[in-house]
Amino acid sequence: MRLDEFAGANAGYVLELYERYRRNPESVDPQTRKTFESWEPTAEQPSGETPAAAGVDIRKVVGAANLADCIRRYGHLAAQLDPLGSPPVGDPSLSPAAHGISDEDLRQLPASLVDGPAAQSAANAFEAIERLRRVYCSTTGFDYAHVFVPEERVWLRNATESGRFLPPMDAHSVEAVLDRITQVEVFERFLQRTFPGKTRFSLEGLDMLVPILDEIICGAADHGARHGVLGMAHRGRLNVLTHVLDKPYAQILAEFKDPVAAQSFRTDLGWTGDVKYHAGARTAAPRGQMYISMPPNPSHLEAVDPVAVGMSRAAGTRAAQRGAAQFDGAITVPILIHGDAAFPGQGIVAETLNLSRLPGYSTGGTIHIIANNQLGFTATPEDSYSTSYASGLARGFKIPILHVNADDPVACLEAARLAWEYRVRFGLDFLIDLVGYRRHGHNEGDEPSFTQPVMYTKIASHPTVREHWSRTLVEKGTIAADLPESLVRKYFGELESTYASLKPEQEYAPSLPTKAPAGAAARVETGVPLDRLREINEALLARPEGFTFSRKLERGLERRRSAFANATERSIDWATAEQLAFGTILADGIPIRMTGEDVERGTFSHRHAVFHDASTGKQLVPLQEFPQARASFEIHNSPLSENAVVGFEFGYNVQEPLRLVIWEAQYGDFINGAQVMLDQFVTSGRAKWGLAPSLVFLLPHGYEGQGPEHSSARPERFLDAAAGINLRLVTCTTAAQYFHVLRRQAALLERDPLPLIVLTPKSLLRHPAVASTPRELEQGRFLSVIDDEDGRGRAGSIERVVLCSGKVYVDLVTSDRRASAASVAVCRVEQLYPFPEVALSEVLGRYRSVRDVVWLQEEPENMGAWQFVRPQLEELIGGRCPLRYIGRARSSSPSEGSAAWHQLNQKMLVEQAFDLGSSAPEPSMVLSKEV
Repeated sequence: MRLDEFAGANAGYVLELYERYRRNPESVDPQTRKTFESWEPTAEQPSGETPAAAGVDIRKVVGAANLADCIRRYGHLAAQLDPLGSPPVGDPSLSPAAHGISDEDLRQLPASLVDGPAAQSAANAFEAIERLRRVYCSTTGFDYAHVFVPEERVWLRNATESGRFLPPMDAHSVEAVLDRITQVEVFERFLQRTFPGKTRFSLEGLDMLVPILDEIICGAADHGARHGVLGMAHRGRLNVLTHVLDKPYAQILAEFKDPVAAQSFRTDLGWTGDVKYHAGARTAAPRGQMYISMPPNPSHLEAVDPVAVGMSRAAGTRAAQRGAAQFDGAITVPILIHGDAAFPGQGIVAETLNLSRLPGYSTGGTIHIIANNQLGFTATPEDSYSTSYASGLARGFKIPILHVNADDPVACLEAARLAWEYRVRFGLDFLIDLVGYRRHGHNEGDEPSFTQPVMYTKIASHPTVREHWSRTLVEKGTIAADLPESLVRKYFGELESTYASLKPEQEYAPSLPTKAPAGAAARVETGVPLDRLREINEALLARPEGFTFSRKLERGLERRRSAFANATERSIDWATAEQLAFGTILADGIPIRMTGEDVERGTFSHRHAVFHDASTGKQLVPLQEFPQARASFEIHNSPLSENAVVGFEFGYNVQEPLRLVIWEAQYGDFINGAQVMLDQFVTSGRAKWGLAPSLVFLLPHGYEGQGPEHSSARPERFLDAAAGINLRLVTCTTAAQYFHVLRRQAALLERDPLPLIVLTPKSLLRHPAVASTPRELEQGRFLSVIDDEDGRGRAGSIERVVLCSGKVYVDLVTSDRRASAASVAVCRVEQLYPFPEVALSEVLGRYRSVRDVVWLQEEPENMGAWQFVRPQLEELIGGRCPLRYIGRARSSSPSEGSAAWHQLNQKMLVEQAFDLGSSAPEPSMVLSKEV
């Protein structure tokens, strides 16, 4: 064994072991001891290298190897990353003295101790170390020591040190870069001059973002990608929309001009329903090889992250075949542009990063770019994050990070090339921390020197990247001296000409999605012939040879098998209705994606969409196997997160609107964690941006004594956001109703897409009162209001009509008081929004002798549907009788924390519903009153 058989840190490690052996042979293992008994640390030096001294000082060899390792690991701490010139923090381990050696010692040691491309053709270790410094301590900080997979780490090291991703520096290439950054700068300068003080969230100081995006997108297209999704907040968004997504100058300028006379055309114009720097777009990428989409994004800066990756996942998924959906990350690429304060500050980022390697959510690698202007609004990094860099969060997800100085175009383009190649090779995320500055304030009306006077004194005299790059190229003789200014004049001329001929009313008038014909939902036929249902049911219950079901599931499977023995028997429970709805939807050729918290089995162990072999653990998904299916079914347990996963499913849904996309919460009130997604995207996306989501939410809801956090799906919040026709909210009380509402949603995906919120049961999943007959699946359709069947027969004697929704209906009809309350009709409002005014008016019109109409709910008075339905019921009743409220009193908490107190209050609700005198004593939390 010779020393030159090892290199770099390995050689140092061998020598360190040898020194330990010399001091105490027992300190090493027997095999190593045997090797060292006849070994001397001499090496045959490669030709051209300075030979090592005859007496090798092992400590110096180890020191040289450790120095090289430290430069690779910590060199980014000495890199000049700040364009404004602040000194890097540095690290003592980057000095030879820290390792007990000197530059002269390094000159006496072989380059092979350093190893890698930097050591190739180097005369000695000193020369190899200097090459490493030029790579790792320049204007790029290579930060990937936290990548623990050896193959990835070795590839990154070789790619970094070989310089093979450096862009070409011939005259044509550098002129193209100069041309691009001139476009970027002139656009911002023109807007500043023409619309002084108007908010645009300028890109200035991070101009190289656009060439970086060009490089990534072209690289993606060249490697076969056909769709890119670009998610970003407002900083630089207008520039990216214009120069990357080809949004016309005229359209941007029309938005800025926005004269009073043009206001009339802005009322119902889809994506113009929001400020211009939140808008989205879609275009063909350079060379026409792929499409780039940018979803709109609100001022919750990072909220778009999961939306964009969800869109990318959908774009890369093939679903038009039976079985599991097939995802190909090579044909799609998501790019997320983050803010330096928002990336560490907003939890949605961590949730999105956590999705990156999960089987139902991976994208084949997302490229992240932090647009790092070293400031939040006014907050400095010291106020904004506890990590060393804004990118620190990514380290925990083993994502390679490149910190790059935004004033160095060559370094920026190298980072873009390396990011894309890593993504191609490993299918994993990569992050570029683009370190620049912000030339103006947080917005163009802000005065930044109030809070950062020193920084903005520097910025005022700091040349732009275009000016700096132009000067460098002219000094080198690479370009003609007059080229930079001629490009400036060219692009100013284009903008001035466009602005002079601008007609805002004509330049910008997109439209909302096509409106569905009136009554489309009510006319949908959702019944399925019994023979077809029976056939699909049998196919879904087929037992693959050799598959062993859990014994505890056998009884349920047998019940499902006999469900069609009698067409009029209530044999269809909730889970069976869902399974048949999904089966018939797939047989109609509509793909289904279903995700959620423990959704494969179902929180209440009712679904079992995925079976596990009792002996081997092998999985069986019947909805992927049955022969009648003509589209894919995919189902995934989601991580215990709401915000990011709902955003992901929303993005998936709007990207592929003809697929039925469903998300289920473990408990309905868990949807609280996704309130930003609901408010900013799901319920308002149509009005703001012209989007047409049809995402389905299954939210277990019902008061059963499980406490404030497991009772309410907060229907009042959806109803507060309900306006125009922007969502459907239903609460089904029978399995057939659930079957029909799912099939209705699938049938309306193309004609009348709307988000569907289903308040689903918990304890009622197996309750006989909820079960339906097979005939109801064949002949029925979803009913927005269900009248009291017994009450209709004695309508003339009915004194009270109780209107209710959801589980409390079952409490009423299964109560002992029901039989003796012949003068009370109990009617169900199954669809809360759009409010079923016509159907409810017909029901109430049947009861001419009523003394009062009651709205009964389990929720407190300030929650549930009461505040929403009250004015509409008052209008329907028209003063012909009183309207009463029966329910829990106003409360800041959704429910009691005591099961016993819950039972008492629930009993009192039922008592008061049937007590026409309303004289019963009331617990303090229950309220009955006339309004």
